Amino acid sequence: MSILLAVTLLWAFSFSLIGVYLAGQVDAWFSVLMRVSLATLVFLPFLKLRQIEAKVALQLMVCGALQLGIMYGFYYQSFLFLTVPEVLLFTVMTPIYVTLLNDLLDRRLNIGFIISALLAILGAVAIRYQEVSDGYIKGLLIVQGANLCFAAGQVGYKRIIAKERPDLPQRTVFGWFFLGALAVVIPCFLALGNIHKLPTTPLQWSILVYLGVIASGVGYFAWNKGATMVNVGTLAVANNLLIPAGIFVNVVFWNHNADILRLSIGGSIILLALVVNDKFNQRFSKHLTKMA
Repeated sequence: MSILLAVTLLWAFSFSLIGVYLAGQVDAWFSVLMRVSLATLVFLPFLKLRQIEAKVALQLMVCGALQLGIMYGFYYQSFLFLTVPEVLLFTVMTPIYVTLLNDLLDRRLNIGFIISALLAILGAVAIRYQEVSDGYIKGLLIVQGANLCFAAGQVGYKRIIAKERPDLPQRTVFGWFFLGALAVVIPCFLALGNIHKLPTTPLQWSILVYLGVIASGVGYFAWNKGATMVNVGTLAVANNLLIPAGIFVNVVFWNHNADILRLSIGGSIILLALVVNDKFNQRFSKHLTKMA
């Protein structure tokens, strides 16, 4: 858990750096390409091509394609429709998706997911109850796409490592994860990128380097390694520690005019969704234990 906490602190600044300095100013797909490319370069020297089977390498690439490649595509677009605190609050669904996907893979379904999801949507509406526009709804849905991809990638990675090669040093195989993301990002940039919106200032370039090498390279490796060391319930909770940390950083350093009252009301409803989801999970687990 300590690794997940350390990465949470590391990532707390990433949302604001993107929302304040990159979103709308630098092409989103170029930003994603830079992050994934730099992160890939960090782990390529550790990659040992013959250390794992081709099937496992492909599975890790799929995890990377989902958790980084496709997720970033959704994630960067969401800042065009939402504020940084809103993007952070709407990531609250990620732990619910983590438990849902893990339950589905174990061939069971928790009804608490549906109730939790509805509560989370109600909280999202409460944050902008006077300004629920098409753009706002689009931003909310885009964040959910990012949440699903992020959840699928980490659940998949955790299960693959546990099942296939728990004996391997993860740094020697994590390059496959980033290569999978790169396989998605390169064609997306070529097809959808805007070469007329590249970084124009040293600050923007510096932020992209930091996000690529530190936040993505070191951060995702540490996060996924930490995910393999805890149970699914702890992993789900850890996903939401980023929300208060990220909002605190954004409000204190950049967004002094944020509507704290409205964020608090909506955020409280969204947190209630997590409590409901956790209660259903506990009850469901007890039911399974009695049946065993």
